Amino acid sequence: MLTMRKLNIPVRENISSLVPYPPGKPIEELERELGISGSIKLASNENPLGPSPKAVDAIAKALAGLHRYPDGSCYYLKEKLSSILGVPHEMITFGNGSNEIIELIIRACLAPGEEAIMGDPSFAVYPIAVKTVGGVSRLVPLKDMKHDLEAMAALINRKTRIIFIANPNNPTGTMVTGAEFAAFMKKVPEDVIVCVDEAYVEFVRGEDFPDTLSYIREGRAVVMLRTFSKIYGLAGLRVGYGVAHPELMDYINRVRQPFNVNTLAQIGAIAALDDNGHLERTRENNAKGLQYLMTELKKLGFDCVDTEANFFLVKVGNGKAIYDALLKKGVIVRPMASYNMPEYIRITVGLPEENKRFMDAFKEVTRL
Repeated sequence: MLTMRKLNIPVRENISSLVPYPPGKPIEELERELGISGSIKLASNENPLGPSPKAVDAIAKALAGLHRYPDGSCYYLKEKLSSILGVPHEMITFGNGSNEIIELIIRACLAPGEEAIMGDPSFAVYPIAVKTVGGVSRLVPLKDMKHDLEAMAALINRKTRIIFIANPNNPTGTMVTGAEFAAFMKKVPEDVIVCVDEAYVEFVRGEDFPDTLSYIREGRAVVMLRTFSKIYGLAGLRVGYGVAHPELMDYINRVRQPFNVNTLAQIGAIAALDDNGHLERTRENNAKGLQYLMTELKKLGFDCVDTEANFFLVKVGNGKAIYDALLKKGVIVRPMASYNMPEYIRITVGLPEENKRFMDAFKEVTRL
């Protein structure tokens, strides 16, 4: 093991005290450590059907051109989304996953000491990104596993610059309705940015989902975030996008690095947008998988949180112990202790055979 002299370098306090996002180990490394093989991963809300075959074919055809820099403006992808969403080019930007756009919004619009409001628990990146610029995260506990928009609105003050709403929320899968969002927006000052993170919007089956774009068209300081990592199955390529008022988008683009979205990501995303059949198959697999898993778990007496996403929470008692026991059987889920929900695990819907394997392993480790 390499031993090195400790450096005495000045690092800002907000960085030295930052707790980074904990990445999981590769499946191959977990299998090596545990002496198992053939594991299944139901932990990261990925598409179990994989990427669109159209995207794979388009990417393969583009490999010979990798000596060229990417299109820095994502022109053709922007053109495609502009047509689909009905908004001009200057209202759209792209990132290395929607994560990057979250960071760009914060870098552009949040000064040290200024505040961002967010639900708790919600997407773990929000408070991390806020702290990197010296901002202050105001965490609002969820109410009945949903964003408490009334309490969030009550926290708005002269230091508030950004409000983050993940809809559906991660890790709970719960949804803010259009009526709830409309009532909330009436309480938000026009100079406060509302960032609506819709990473799982394509899975939503519930009625009255907010029309976020309508607020943007009205001239409100709203940013809509979406990603190609979830239903489109391109998580390994890292491409997401944001839509906002042209003036706000101009500021966001000023802090964006050139060539931040690689060539294969752009080409894969364009092709994925043309494969509605793949999206429908993914939605069908997800709906059937949710019904099967939640029905079986409820039969065993476990409480599940109703979800509008491709994952859900189940209350198991000691979440870490259940996670560890499932891991030894080659079934990887997500323990929720890091979200201050130690009694829960989060399960991503898999293929039918993966869902059954999870249930068989779960029954064994809980002895039911």
